Amino acid sequence: LSLHDALPISATRILAFGDSLTAGLGVAPNDAFPAQLGARLKADGYDVTIDNGGVSGDTTADGLARFDWTMGDHPDIVLLELGANDMLRGLDPKRAETNLDAILAKLKAAKVKVLLIGMRASSNWGADYRKSFDAIYPMLAQKYDVPLYPFFLDGVALDPKLNQADMLHPNAAGVAVIVSRIARAVEKLLGKPAE
Repeated sequence: LSLHDALPISATRILAFGDSLTAGLGVAPNDAFPAQLGARLKADGYDVTIDNGGVSGDTTADGLARFDWTMGDHPDIVLLELGANDMLRGLDPKRAETNLDAILAKLKAAKVKVLLIGMRASSNWGADYRKSFDAIYPMLAQKYDVPLYPFFLDGVALDPKLNQADMLHPNAAGVAVIVSRIARAVEKLLGKPAE
């Protein structure tokens, strides 16, 4: 018997699949992105369960490597947030694109709805790297005809009040800002809440 056997069948299962930004590195579990998003969606009338499939330090290659195992319970929707660690390590954007492409192909084959969540390169890698990296997400969203939330850290990046001391990971208040901005995109995938 798994944890999900006890859940009502009606609940829409959402898998937040990503790295430390999804996992909630440095914040309490109930302040992590999946928990705060779940609370927001429930407040908005949605019957959802959100699984935290975030692993700190994961690159797109790591995500691809654990993808099949993580998808074992077959969620209805996947929020795909990977690429920040590829960028921070200066890995070839083509590799990140290939890995994300493979994940999206698997999701399409499994007929799972997806919200692709983008990342943006920091300027320290130079203009060419930034251009190549930033182009990955819009291109893949178009290729797979999936909605794109362009930048996970929109409204939060580089704001000391919304980030932990490392200025890479949002604090609880930063996560709340992210949730307030991304919730509409997730709700669009969910459709109207059941009355």
